Amino acid sequence: MYQSRHFESMRQIVYYVAISIDGFISGPQGDISGFNQTADSDGIRKYFEDLKGFDTVIMGRNTYEFGYQFGLKPGEPAYPHMEHLIFSNNLKFKSSHKLVTVVKPDIALVKDLKSEVGSDIYLCGGGQFAGWLLDHEMIDQLIIKLNPIVLYDGIPLFGPSIRQVSLELIESRAYTHGLQLLHYNINYE
Repeated sequence: MYQSRHFESMRQIVYYVAISIDGFISGPQGDISGFNQTADSDGIRKYFEDLKGFDTVIMGRNTYEFGYQFGLKPGEPAYPHMEHLIFSNNLKFKSSHKLVTVVKPDIALVKDLKSEVGSDIYLCGGGQFAGWLLDHEMIDQLIIKLNPIVLYDGIPLFGPSIRQVSLELIESRAYTHGLQLLHYNINYE
């Protein structure tokens, strides 16, 4: 489905994220237990295969720290083959891996990152951070792993953002366990 681009034009930010039918990326207190996480699921295998095409990941502090409950150590990369930029005003590490950098939230930095040579940029999780990027028209594509669950509450796909955009469906595909991958271009109007 997703084919990251590796050529010398503007890199795109791709928000690749799991959501519930009612638009939440997690339930209350970050609960993701209802999402399809079965390692032998063809949709999950596809997601991990797609991640190999990215050389850079951006995320907010909450998303990075969410990884701690899955064994991630502070300052270590969540994705060993990607450069990590964690956007935070106050996150600090005693030491960090060479692939992990904490930066202050700054749209100029995001624009500079998009203009560098490399693959498209993986936006990992984080409704609030994704909403901030959407408000500044920085997200180019949305790939959602639509899970057949209703959460009723939790973290919305774009956090508190109320920015309206239109989506152009590029591809959709159904997988086992009711999971669907929906790939969109984001059109800012």
